[in-house]
Amino acid sequence: MTEPPRLAVIGAGPAGLAAALAAAARGVRVTLVDSGPGPGGQFYRQPSPALGARRPQALHHQWRTWKRLRAALDTHLAAGQVSLLMDHHVWCVERESTGLTVHALLGPEQERSVAVRADGVLLATGGYEKVLPFPGWTLPGVLTAGGAQAMLKGALVLPGRTAVVAGTGPLLLPVATGLASAGARVVALVDSADPRAFVRRAGALVREPVKVAEGAGYAARLLRHGVKAVMCHAVLEAHGTDRLEGVTVGALDAEGRPVPGRTRYITCDTLAVSHGLLPHTDLADGLGCTLDGPAVRVDTEQRTDVPGVWAAGEATGVGGAALSLAEGHIAGRSAAARLRGTRPDPTAWAPAARTRTRLRTFFAALDSAYTPPARWPEQVSDDTVVCRCEEVTAGAVREAVAGLGAGDLRTVKLLTRAGMGWCQGRMCEPGVAGVAGCPLVPGRRLLARPVPLGVLAEAGEEAGDGGAGAGRDA
Repeated sequence: MTEPPRLAVIGAGPAGLAAALAAAARGVRVTLVDSGPGPGGQFYRQPSPALGARRPQALHHQWRTWKRLRAALDTHLAAGQVSLLMDHHVWCVERESTGLTVHALLGPEQERSVAVRADGVLLATGGYEKVLPFPGWTLPGVLTAGGAQAMLKGALVLPGRTAVVAGTGPLLLPVATGLASAGARVVALVDSADPRAFVRRAGALVREPVKVAEGAGYAARLLRHGVKAVMCHAVLEAHGTDRLEGVTVGALDAEGRPVPGRTRYITCDTLAVSHGLLPHTDLADGLGCTLDGPAVRVDTEQRTDVPGVWAAGEATGVGGAALSLAEGHIAGRSAAARLRGTRPDPTAWAPAARTRTRLRTFFAALDSAYTPPARWPEQVSDDTVVCRCEEVTAGAVREAVAGLGAGDLRTVKLLTRAGMGWCQGRMCEPGVAGVAGCPLVPGRRLLARPVPLGVLAEAGEEAGDGGAGAGRDA
């Protein structure tokens, strides 16, 4: 009998789950790979069963959708149509003459690599947070908004007792609501966005009433918890000696500069900050997929321009779970048809395509309203660390530009080491680019994450002896 085609889906969030289920239902053997302890991604992150959460649904939005996805996944797992590889950290996808090979580091120590061969790969790698630097942002007690949410959802832990949620973007609302509902005292939600920007985009926003109602629901819950939300404001500095003790918040003018005399100090032990999300494109870039700005370019079937590679979800543009589900469904159906040698029928996924078009329009309007202050780099003092891994200050970056003639992000990196540390610039690139006044160009990285030299040596030996590595035929 002919073996069914094999599809490796990287990422078990909404897009990856939808894609895996759609492909498996159409006769494709799916291997679902994710770095987390269980499926769901950040949006559907689940607490460990050992914690004994009595009402995990209280921490989640769209719980019924998650239960349907989980039940369908369990059905396909039991039938052997889907293999689930959790706690596998993908560091490279390799193109070969016979298909593609996904290389992943296994477990928390990540000292061993496994390889998964597939006829096609679907990238559902999600997004990561953008945090712009400001004085004091490296203090203990300052964390990303997504990090605070992950602690709450995954570990049932509050990051602190008195919190400020700040930055800009739609993520701030659910994070502030979640913290307040779990018992934290959220003393302020500070957003730099201008309310007039939403009024100017009202025509596009009101066409998605479900999303508008969702935002209004969060706002109503914040009011019930007594959380004060302020717009056109930003955290100018975080204060503390050994850890965060408070923040200075200031009003912003139309140019994004602090208004003199309109600042105040807020005592807090936690600052959850985010300035939006960026697509995770390391694996796509390593494969040679074309990017449109920060996102992976795909066609109407969610195919990239690299044969045998699809992409869906936040990797193709940040737009929330519902958009990711629609894109994942389309990508999974397309991959199933193409890998089985048949021509896909777009009418079969017409409802998902309409959802995709509608939500892409909505989030494009929303994203243009949630923009960080245009003049934020002016508030970053020279002694502020902008690259944590290498402890590079804003002053060093400015000297590289003004004194040494650096005109692009790569040259700044070479002259200052900003972005050469453990995160390879994933956290600091937006901040370094802003301080340097350089365009933010996604960095090309051969490897998507740090890899032990021993693993690379073993991979080389496998390539030399015909590729008989552990897990090679998973």
